[in-house]
Amino acid sequence: MHPQKPLIGPKTRLCMSLSARPSPFGTRFHNRMYEALGLDFVYKAFSTADLSAAIGGIRALGIRGCAISMPFKEAVIPLLDGLEPSAAAIDSVNTIVNDEGRLTGYNTDYIAIHDLLAKAGIDPALPFLLRGSGGMAKAVAAALRNSGHQKGTIIARNEKTGRALASLYGYDWAAEPEGLKAPLIINATPMGMQGPEAEMLAFDEAIIKAAEHVFDVVAMPAETPLIKAAERLGKNCISGAEVIVLQAVEQFALYTGIRPDRKLVEAASEFARDAARKEQQSAS
Repeated sequence: MHPQKPLIGPKTRLCMSLSARPSPFGTRFHNRMYEALGLDFVYKAFSTADLSAAIGGIRALGIRGCAISMPFKEAVIPLLDGLEPSAAAIDSVNTIVNDEGRLTGYNTDYIAIHDLLAKAGIDPALPFLLRGSGGMAKAVAAALRNSGHQKGTIIARNEKTGRALASLYGYDWAAEPEGLKAPLIINATPMGMQGPEAEMLAFDEAIIKAAEHVFDVVAMPAETPLIKAAERLGKNCISGAEVIVLQAVEQFALYTGIRPDRKLVEAASEFARDAARKEQQSAS
């Protein structure tokens, strides 16, 4: 039996997230595990219009860790003191760890995506279409390449970033997905995310029909338009809800030094998803 979580006080350690669209998942997931393990930690989600000041606050206030989401994954790098190899290799950060004022960037998205590709048993000989060229797309492309995928196309309207990412790993580039098909398709853009792009479908139905495996890294909601369409067509699906749990576990271990067991992770994940579902229902 774990000790009771202490009341918030001067010794309580704060962890946080920074995102343009703060998600309730991380707050509920981390705080639920702090409570279950009796840890003197608290987690809070934030957004900011001044990234430099926000990172300075992490350093000045001794905030233990910070999750980084779109659109800050690349912009945050010059503000840090160093990068762990997973972040340095793909030039993208989704986690900051503060060790007595030294801020180090990590990328736990890469770890989660690499593990999910392995778990799904996807043949690395299969060509893929990857939509996106931002921080999350970089993590996906690196995981694909390191999983053995040699044939693929990066789809990005931003030609500069799209070509750069494709060139880095020896893949092709296209501005739009129309006319393209592949057995594996992945969305690493905000299309389908809660907000103004919630109803957008990252790939049209003809591309989905031609695919065997569909991977959407958007976590909120778990049932994006792409995942709904793929499930209706009987495709093997990997959702962003799986990514967010695995990468959050890695963050939790980095912040606390504790790696939670599977049952605790499952319980905290279900709690966070259930709370998000209720919130979405009440909003609609």
